[in-house]
Amino acid sequence: MRNKKKVVTSLLCGVSSLVLAAVPVMADADIQKYTNTDFAMDTVVSETLYTTGKDLNETVGDKIREIETGLLSWTDENSQIAKLNAASGETAEVSDELAGYLQKIFQLAEDSGGAFDPTIGKIIRLWDIDGENPHVPEQSELDELLKDAGYEKVSLDGDKVTLEKGATLDLGATGKGIGCDVVADFLKTQTEVSGMILNLGGSSVMAYGEKPNGSDWKVALTDPRDTEGDYLGAITLNGGEFLSTSGDYEKYFMEDGKRYHHILDPKTGYPVWNGLDSVTVICDSGLLADGLSTACFVLGMEDALKLLDKYDADAAFVDEDKNVYLTSGMKDRFELMKNTYTVRDLQ
Repeated sequence: MRNKKKVVTSLLCGVSSLVLAAVPVMADADIQKYTNTDFAMDTVVSETLYTTGKDLNETVGDKIREIETGLLSWTDENSQIAKLNAASGETAEVSDELAGYLQKIFQLAEDSGGAFDPTIGKIIRLWDIDGENPHVPEQSELDELLKDAGYEKVSLDGDKVTLEKGATLDLGATGKGIGCDVVADFLKTQTEVSGMILNLGGSSVMAYGEKPNGSDWKVALTDPRDTEGDYLGAITLNGGEFLSTSGDYEKYFMEDGKRYHHILDPKTGYPVWNGLDSVTVICDSGLLADGLSTACFVLGMEDALKLLDKYDADAAFVDEDKNVYLTSGMKDRFELMKNTYTVRDLQ
């Protein structure tokens, strides 16, 4: 199993190029640049802000933590998701904000044929892949929990949510994306802000506005089999776009030479093994980028293309044979940085 301390260290190293002390640096005659490192949603957060006003990085971190503890956390009994789970079998009312997120989440679950499913939290915790006791569960244990899983076990009626008895919700697969959306909405109210890039652990990124010098926002893509070495490539983002990566290298343990990772197939309860190492998605929503990267990883390349088309999203698929497959809209954005990989067209 990967040591947790090592994971945090890796994340810090991965964002080191963006992380400096929160000291203003003049970017042009009026705009100042502020950079900061924070910790939220159980990951390292790096923030680079361009503004003619004050440094808002601390406020950004607070907003991410607020959305986690107030809405999304299944462990904080005061969060709306925790209260929904506690009311399993009964109808509960949620805020307009959470209802809006749930509507998108369950539409994605339906559109992906259940490849993305927010009701498998119990199964994820059974594996304990990121915990103190990662292990392969007994089939009987999985079968028992699979009975309570399935997005069809949740019904939405406006702000009213009903979970069948035994069913639970876990929005971890979209949590960082939702955090990015919340920050983007906040920045739209800050007229002094001209641009920002927000990176949550390297797996969810938001680009807002533009840099003072007009240069591109660029995001590094991790080599899934050399996570502490050189980056596999770089992807260009436009202001208003979001990027999310799902990979089998993020959380995993090894047993008998096999990699057991955290991206589970909702139909079997087992990690997905389909030849993919990672999937990176770009679209105009943080929530959807986050959910789509998971769904596309589970679906595999061929079926994922239909889903990407439906959501007007682009993707880069990295497979176990060191191929990088790019959708048409990703071709001009991606720059290969390792000659051990080969770029191939998907469409």
